[in-house]
Amino acid sequence: MDGVDVALLESDGETLGDIGPAATYPLDDAHRALLRRAMAAAKDGAVRGEAVIDEAEAAVTKAHEFALRRFVSDHALRLEDIACVGFHGQTVFHAPERGITLQLGDGQALADSLGVPVAWDFRTADVIAGGEGAPLVPVYHRALAQRLGRRLPIAFVNIGGVANVTYVGEGDTLIALDTGPGNALIDDLVTSRRGLAFDADGEITMRGHPDVSRVERWLEHPFFARPVPKSLDRDAFAAADVTGLDDDDAAATLAAFTASALNRGFQLLPQVPDLVVVCGGGRLNRGLMKLLATELAPAEVVAAEHLGLDGDAIEAEAFAYLALRVAEGLPLTFPGTTGAPRPLPGGRWSRPNRNN
Repeated sequence: MDGVDVALLESDGETLGDIGPAATYPLDDAHRALLRRAMAAAKDGAVRGEAVIDEAEAAVTKAHEFALRRFVSDHALRLEDIACVGFHGQTVFHAPERGITLQLGDGQALADSLGVPVAWDFRTADVIAGGEGAPLVPVYHRALAQRLGRRLPIAFVNIGGVANVTYVGEGDTLIALDTGPGNALIDDLVTSRRGLAFDADGEITMRGHPDVSRVERWLEHPFFARPVPKSLDRDAFAAADVTGLDDDDAAATLAAFTASALNRGFQLLPQVPDLVVVCGGGRLNRGLMKLLATELAPAEVVAAEHLGLDGDAIEAEAFAYLALRVAEGLPLTFPGTTGAPRPLPGGRWSRPNRNN
């Protein structure tokens, strides 16, 4: 919920061409507060048609329109040069075991306002078919692995609100799973205690000492005993209690939970990869990266930038790539990534209404 990420990508939905510039346009405090209210309401069963959900959806759509217009202006582009937009929107509730996933954002309204086709609602078809609806980025990780030309298997770890791993192996093997909390618990901690959006550079985490007994207790959660594939809601571990710990030790303990949960996830993979590429905001938390290097040894753990990638932009690039796959009717999800019954196309495709 930090901002809207925008990235420019050239592809046919399979192989990658040029990877263009990327940018993030921050969300203001009022927008983030509205999203938190929408999340709380969705958790209590609110759906589209209820005031807070509709207000948040309109705000999400408008924020993305602003970001896209700003992006094309900043990079001397024209909207008419863009083939399509991949619009994920904001997840406010995800419970695939109940057949529910809710991402706010009106793709048709965005297409109408921009005059550009929009691919959106990427998760619903997978959930309806019995899949987890997440993670969606693995098929893009596979394209990146092919582009890098490194020896397989390679693992991509994304640490956003939730952490997930993609395993790209020989013979088109593609396995993915959410592993546990990412940055969400640390973000919520520093927001509630210090009024900060996140732990910049991991400075708070680096000063602390993890409470190992709490981490071990949290790892007894039933989620960690489930087989792959599996996915999580951002707030699935919101009950992880750091009461009695000072800010530094609390952040370090939550970071240790993220790293240990990732280790558990790696134990479910066919083999330990030689290389682990870390994407998302978590790669900027030095304390967390140090813990990951220990937990995932002997694998080499590197931030995406070490390989010439933009770790802030990979998810935005992925949804541009997925949009092109929606346009071509190509699969977005697979049995090894979401538990889909077969390689499954998905998403909705909205052309702009020229009457608007």
